[in-house]
Amino acid sequence: MAVEAERGPELDGTSYVKDPVGWVGDKLQEHLWSKQREIAEAVVIERRVVVPSGHDVGKSFLAARLSMWWIDSHPPGTAFVVTTAPTWKQVRVVLWREINKAHAKGKLRGRMNQTEYWLDRELVAFGQKPADYDPTAFQGIHALYVLVIIDEGAGVPELIYQAAASLAANDNSRILAIGNPTDPTSYFSRICKPGSGWKVIRINGLDSPNFTNEEIPDGLGDYLLSRTYERELREEEGEESVIYQVRILGQFPENASDGLVLYSWLVGCQHTDLKPIGSVELGMDVGAGGDETHLRERRGPVAGRVWKGKTPNWSDAVAMALQAIQESGATRIKIDMIGIGWGVYGRLKEMYDAGEIACEPVGVNVGAASNDPSKFIKLRSQLWWDIARELSRTRGWDLTNVDEHVFGQLIAQKYHRDSSNRVLAEPKDQTRKAIGRSPDDADALILAYYDAPSKRKVKFY
Repeated sequence: MAVEAERGPELDGTSYVKDPVGWVGDKLQEHLWSKQREIAEAVVIERRVVVPSGHDVGKSFLAARLSMWWIDSHPPGTAFVVTTAPTWKQVRVVLWREINKAHAKGKLRGRMNQTEYWLDRELVAFGQKPADYDPTAFQGIHALYVLVIIDEGAGVPELIYQAAASLAANDNSRILAIGNPTDPTSYFSRICKPGSGWKVIRINGLDSPNFTNEEIPDGLGDYLLSRTYERELREEEGEESVIYQVRILGQFPENASDGLVLYSWLVGCQHTDLKPIGSVELGMDVGAGGDETHLRERRGPVAGRVWKGKTPNWSDAVAMALQAIQESGATRIKIDMIGIGWGVYGRLKEMYDAGEIACEPVGVNVGAASNDPSKFIKLRSQLWWDIARELSRTRGWDLTNVDEHVFGQLIAQKYHRDSSNRVLAEPKDQTRKAIGRSPDDADALILAYYDAPSKRKVKFY
């Protein structure tokens, strides 16, 4: 992580077997900041190192450099690197993208593809997300020096950690587990506790160079957690919020017993292997009383774009809806009809019936009775439970394109049960009071995924 420097003579990597920091500086002409250096030096002497950290502190960058240092610093044919992560996208797009960059920059031996490193005809490193987390996918790997890197460790189950331990069973091998501390119930959380037997190095984002004025090369700070982002998140979510604790402080959150959606579930719904295949549909929550109007797009199981803005009257909201329909090519738009949403639905229905638009408007009264009255009294409770909670818990939707502010709205929603054990989602006004804003964006997202009854005419041939 540094500005390019003039490259010196070709260096023998094996002289750096106990000096990864020197290898990164000399081979790649890159700079590691203090916490990165601490982690790199720990991997030299500690068999198991775990790093819970905030966002944008360079942990994946470091893991990629350590992968290449490991292979280059040991005699050819003696070293092996295995990396894994919760999803294939995380393996290929995050860590191995950095590994490929490090290999190219260092002009290292061998050849690379997206997730494999070959020296002559020998495979010396690969990245894999085992199918259904089958630990047998890592069996049969034997080398004197093995480095296992577990990326986004909170989303990786205990079985894979056990498989990693089997790979790194000799004294010369190492395991490095890194990730954001999203799930306090995970195995990753357990090994981050004192007495786990792992060397724990926590990275608080406020300890990174942009906050401590640690001396770093010009331009490096642009890649690290910024004061602007930290301030925005602190002001919008609050220092006590789950999102601030995880993303900035690198701390595991406490799961609220009355929360409908857990933050760890939402994080698990990012960078999934779900494909944007299927119908394009929109959800619309029409703002009132100063709130913004939000439209959310979904393409099959994948959440897409958002359209938002102030709409003082229903005609402005109609114009926004027409823009979203045109740009998305949506086949249906589901609109919360409470308040001025009724006028928006009515006008779009007129246009649809007249053949002016091909997108079917569906009016949804979230205050109406649930169609499953034994479990829910109101439809809104049913939507939050069946969509927000269950799709998050089962990773049934892809939220890669959904930002942390929507996550904040989703995890802020509380619920309780009545005397008949039916779920009652707290009213919208209570959520607004708790987080200082209305959860309109989350409501629009949920409507986009609602399988509302269609009134589209069916033709039989």
